[in-house]
Amino acid sequence: MLPAVAALSSVPLQHIPNSLDSITRFNRKIERIQSDAQSLAAVAGTGSVTLNDYSDAQYYGQISLGTPAQNFNVVFDTGSSNLWVPGDKCTDSACKTHTTFKPSKSSTYKANSSYTFAIQYGTGALEGTYASDVLNIGGLTIQNQGFAVSTKEPGTTFAVAKFDGILGLGYDRIAVNQTVPPFYNAIAQKAVASPVFGVYLGNTKTAIGGELTLGGYNSARFTGNLQYFPVRRKGYWEIALNNVTLGTDQILSAPLGAAIDTGTSLIVVPTATATAINKKIGATKGFTGQYTVSCSKLSSLPNLTLTFGNVDFTLAPKDYILNIQGICLSGFTGLDIPAPTGPLWIVGDVFLRKFYSVYDLGKDQVGFAKAV
Repeated sequence: MLPAVAALSSVPLQHIPNSLDSITRFNRKIERIQSDAQSLAAVAGTGSVTLNDYSDAQYYGQISLGTPAQNFNVVFDTGSSNLWVPGDKCTDSACKTHTTFKPSKSSTYKANSSYTFAIQYGTGALEGTYASDVLNIGGLTIQNQGFAVSTKEPGTTFAVAKFDGILGLGYDRIAVNQTVPPFYNAIAQKAVASPVFGVYLGNTKTAIGGELTLGGYNSARFTGNLQYFPVRRKGYWEIALNNVTLGTDQILSAPLGAAIDTGTSLIVVPTATATAINKKIGATKGFTGQYTVSCSKLSSLPNLTLTFGNVDFTLAPKDYILNIQGICLSGFTGLDIPAPTGPLWIVGDVFLRKFYSVYDLGKDQVGFAKAV
């Protein structure tokens, strides 16, 4: 995914039950959206879009492109900075099973043949062409937004995914071909009154699946005061992770960077660290690479505490273990990110479900408070 302001747009998310298969494919495998435009009563003149939460693993919602509007389901991803949707010229199975953008149907579409588009995510890659058109996010209209229209989506990653595309909310420095990210354009075009957005992620027990708020944050979604931490490297929303403890055990030998990533469902750590954490909680690695732990042992497991700045944020076992149809999955997985970007922790939805997060592009800081 702030104080109420006039130019504020909120995107509430709707919840869908858990699926073991989707957690195994933990990154960007999402259920199809059920969109329903609503008004946000708390703030006059704002727009909102109902989104889905699939398996407490991914959160996504509806945008529209073109004139008249063509609707797409996208992941709102703080770990990337480009917007892309499938194109009607793509013949891969991933495109055939998802909504595709049809340039000929939009009177405001403009092709851009200056560049080709290619991007690699943790679990998939694609290629495409560039274009610009009118973008609508939660009632906010952005003119001439640059985006990619996929022409190739090879493999099974996007074919089995339930979302259509991805809308990046990271810094412009990591945007492919220096395309201006949507939120930057929203600020430049004064579609939002504040260069801030907030993210609330729900769970199976909450009334809604979550909420993305653009142009501010929703203070009704958290309790206490927001604690802010400076972005240490502009690209991802990366802040300093000064300490990690599991019970009384020290996990970090030295501070590292932590990328706060709404597009990742687990907490991704260096492989050796993931192995050590999972060993300490009694998790075993299955043939899919996913770690499981006996559900009967949850009450005896230790808390995990992440320290940003000098502030501790604690996850109980019920927060970092995902109970999927009676199978308890560890919320920690391994990935070695090479220097100079890594080593790096990627702090995903396992953490963000418990703590409301605010992303302040004007002051280059990330804030957390306990979600309600």
